Amino acid sequence: MSQADPAAAIVEVEHGLSAAGYIPSRQIATAVYLAGALEKPMLVEGPAGVGKTELAKSIAAWRGLPLIRMQCYEGLDEAKSLYEWKYGKQLLYTQILRDKIGDVLGGASGLEAALKKLHGFGDLFFSPEFLEPRPLLRALQEESGAVLLIDEIDKSDQEFEAFLLEILSDYQVSIPEIGCVAARTPPIVVLTSNNMRDLGDALKRRCLHLHIGFPEPALERRIVDVRVPGIDDRLRRELVAFVQALRTLDLKKAPSISETLDWARALLLLHVPVLNAEVVRTTLNVLLKFESDVEAAERQIGELTGKARRDAERAG
Repeated sequence: MSQADPAAAIVEVEHGLSAAGYIPSRQIATAVYLAGALEKPMLVEGPAGVGKTELAKSIAAWRGLPLIRMQCYEGLDEAKSLYEWKYGKQLLYTQILRDKIGDVLGGASGLEAALKKLHGFGDLFFSPEFLEPRPLLRALQEESGAVLLIDEIDKSDQEFEAFLLEILSDYQVSIPEIGCVAARTPPIVVLTSNNMRDLGDALKRRCLHLHIGFPEPALERRIVDVRVPGIDDRLRRELVAFVQALRTLDLKKAPSISETLDWARALLLLHVPVLNAEVVRTTLNVLLKFESDVEAAERQIGELTGKARRDAERAG
């Protein structure tokens, strides 16, 4: 991406992500451009289903880079995220060494010389040859760079969050037995959070922040058009207007863009030409994930459907 003309570079980001099937707002495209230009990780927050993970996948597709994904969870530690030793291979080599101990120590004059020889083999067992890289280390070792997706960082422990700080600030990590491993080409790092817990200030300082909320109607229609090809224009306007109206209700979980796309695919599969109360009632479970939300919406289906029809006509 050219840094000489930021406006042109941001348009380039928009076009690149769109070509990968992700329709970004100008805010999203600007954040992606700045993260790349400044070589800073990007912390993407927002409700589930608004496209945070999909953004990282689309950046990888657009840039032609491998996507390395690390799914966070409670109890995630260094062995699962950074590296672990190939214990089976170490054991095999130890057995070979034991069988060949006479040849190994041949020529050693005295106990001290023998111990020095054995110590050299001990160092060999803790060398890169016996290292099994996990997602964080794999991302640092990619010669041509990678997109490192640290998904749902808010589900991990605070200790793991602190462990990430060296990688996020310097794109390097310290392995006691080997030393410092630094990235030759810094990876593009995307962290996502559903705001299940507050993240630490130290992590936030190292990242550019991007909040992705529910899209505006025009953007949501564009997303549906790209991700669900073949859907009728009138139906697309009506279903987006209905989802937008549904989000104004007091729900446990408002439908995200992922639910909008699922609903659009379902209506296309059912050969629905236009929305009506009966169609909405029989497919509402695609949009809403809690029975209490379904019941709340069912009480207002007629009103919501009528509003969606009027909004769709204005949008047309």
